[in-house]
Amino acid sequence: MILTGHLLIEDGSGGCQLRTGHVKLDGEIIAEISLDELTPRGNRSIQGVIGGHDCLICPGFIDAHLHLSQFGIIGAHGLPLLRWLEEFTFPEENKWNDPELAASTTATALEELVGHGTTGIAAYATVHHEATRRCLQVAEQKGVRALIGQVLMDCNAPASLCRPAAQLLNEAESLGAKYPPNRRVAAAVTPRFALSCSEELLRGSGKLATEQQATIQTHIAETKIECQQVQRQFGKRYSQVYCDAGLLTERTLLGHGIYLDPLDRQQLATANSKIVHCPTANSFLRSGEMHRQTLMEEPIQLAIGSDIGAGYERSMVRVAREMILTAARLGTSVPSASEAWYSITAGNADALSWLDAGRLRVGASADLLIIRPSIDWQSANSDPLSKLMFGWDDRWIQHVFLRGKLARSYN
Repeated sequence: MILTGHLLIEDGSGGCQLRTGHVKLDGEIIAEISLDELTPRGNRSIQGVIGGHDCLICPGFIDAHLHLSQFGIIGAHGLPLLRWLEEFTFPEENKWNDPELAASTTATALEELVGHGTTGIAAYATVHHEATRRCLQVAEQKGVRALIGQVLMDCNAPASLCRPAAQLLNEAESLGAKYPPNRRVAAAVTPRFALSCSEELLRGSGKLATEQQATIQTHIAETKIECQQVQRQFGKRYSQVYCDAGLLTERTLLGHGIYLDPLDRQQLATANSKIVHCPTANSFLRSGEMHRQTLMEEPIQLAIGSDIGAGYERSMVRVAREMILTAARLGTSVPSASEAWYSITAGNADALSWLDAGRLRVGASADLLIIRPSIDWQSANSDPLSKLMFGWDDRWIQHVFLRGKLARSYN
């Protein structure tokens, strides 16, 4: 199979650029990349060529933070975070007590994400062990690249969603043993956030993640009220709670990070932990706006996520566009469209330590998109990546490949 068109490739400085060329697939991987020639030279067969001069050949998008159980509450508007959890999120997550429902919900969610060009995710399941196990199975069957964690929560939530710390840690350990970090579908250690976890559970999570060298997912400093309650409950700053529990590592993904003070930021930078920026969810819940530039100056490595279901966008292109608009509203350094495209491809892959994902590179997994825009994006004297970012239409996605196999086609 040969894909031909304008290739979205890294520019070497934290952004992307477009170069005409073609990509040759061999089984599940990218076998060859040729720049500046649309089709192969010589006598090689050109059967199986798809794309063309009007197409964009792009790595599949990566979403670094979402909740698979929350697709059913997208659009539940009007409440701040903690009330939103109580009135919408927890009742929806209770439904995953039924593993069959969890499996079907996961399958539908993954189909929606793939349809919007997302081929890799870092996701939260729920506290339900069997549901999370089925969730991981479905992701494996669908062929997406996935990091999925059973939510660990033992306090300050409905009784039906709390479990003893020892039980949760045993269940998370068993998932990590079956889906270790080196797999295409892997389990993450996922304490929900500090307020829903006892110190026993937080420390146990840190110990387990160290033993398994697993990725850690949690939330931090999403709202001012949440930060105040963490201070009251633990008697220390938010980042110090996680540090003392062994949860600040180079494998840690922290959702939101809106209200981090200078000491928090310094602590995260020292630990090489990552903040996952969730701009659409932040605006939807009116939590605030993350100062991206301030975190980058520390420096703290950033990823970007949809945070479905507080986030209402399935499309990572539109999430990236909101990242640009958030920075513009704050009057800080505004990321370019080139940087935004990088964020949802190679940037997120690097944050998740997925070295063979998110980029057009020989030997990388063939998780690819063929996009045929309907606008004049190649006109002279304009930035084509900006025109594509701000004029984006999901209907432009013509083909989605997962591991070299055609997963979706809209022709």
